[in-house]
Amino acid sequence: MGTIIEAKEFSYTYPRRENQVLRNINFKVQEGEFIAIMGRNGAGKSTLSQALDGVIPHLHGGTVWGDIVVDGLNTQTASVADLAQKIGIVLEDPEAQLFTTRVDDEMAFGIENLCLPREEIIERITWATKVVRLEGYWDREPTALSGGQKQRCAIAATLAMKPKIMVLDEPTSQLDPIGTYEVFDVIRSLKEEYGMTILITTHKSEHIAEYADRVMVLENGQIEAFDTPQVIFRNAELLSHVAVRPPQVSSLAAYLNSYGQNIPRNEFPILLDEAEQMVRKLIGGK
Repeated sequence: MGTIIEAKEFSYTYPRRENQVLRNINFKVQEGEFIAIMGRNGAGKSTLSQALDGVIPHLHGGTVWGDIVVDGLNTQTASVADLAQKIGIVLEDPEAQLFTTRVDDEMAFGIENLCLPREEIIERITWATKVVRLEGYWDREPTALSGGQKQRCAIAATLAMKPKIMVLDEPTSQLDPIGTYEVFDVIRSLKEEYGMTILITTHKSEHIAEYADRVMVLENGQIEAFDTPQVIFRNAELLSHVAVRPPQVSSLAAYLNSYGQNIPRNEFPILLDEAEQMVRKLIGGK
């Protein structure tokens, strides 16, 4: 699989501002990868998300340096409509994206604007409904759904466009643990079953440790690190510097070391089953 997204010396300043929100961003994403974008509030995560689908600069304006190329399209020269057929974005607040009175109408709205035949529209929303597990909800009002269901409905509306890339900007920040699990489980299916390229901005380290292929850490509009979850979440100095909370099982290992254990940093667990193995080894049958 080849490169599907590439940023080359990309920088951006919002209109009527002097400071660059993003500075000299360089990275490549391979087709089918699951990339997490993490960092403190204000690091530039949402700005980068909107730059990937052309909302920046086409709708927000501002000044851009460098380039972002998405599946062969340069985001500065391609239209938002053309980019929307390559890359779909789901926002933090699902209610900001839901505006019809029925779930099926919500899923059909975007593809109706592509002037597709009725049969294909029905086929696409049937498929998207199955992917996000909202069968039987077509006649429901989106505002009456639970938080997790609303976010899954927003994902389905984007999925119906059949983009190759999905960008999700803090999709679980307003959800309870059950809703968060529902959304991440759908995202996992999109990657594993449908080969979709996923980029997600989030603070949920535990879920990212389990699902992501690589983690991009932003700090002051620049890429501070870009590596596997194992490398990123075992770097306590980095996480402290960028205000990213490590998985709780990694914190457990650090806590145990502070009480006399000698767990090597490169063996810190980032997943629950790894932590179980670590603890069983430490107690040694006691």
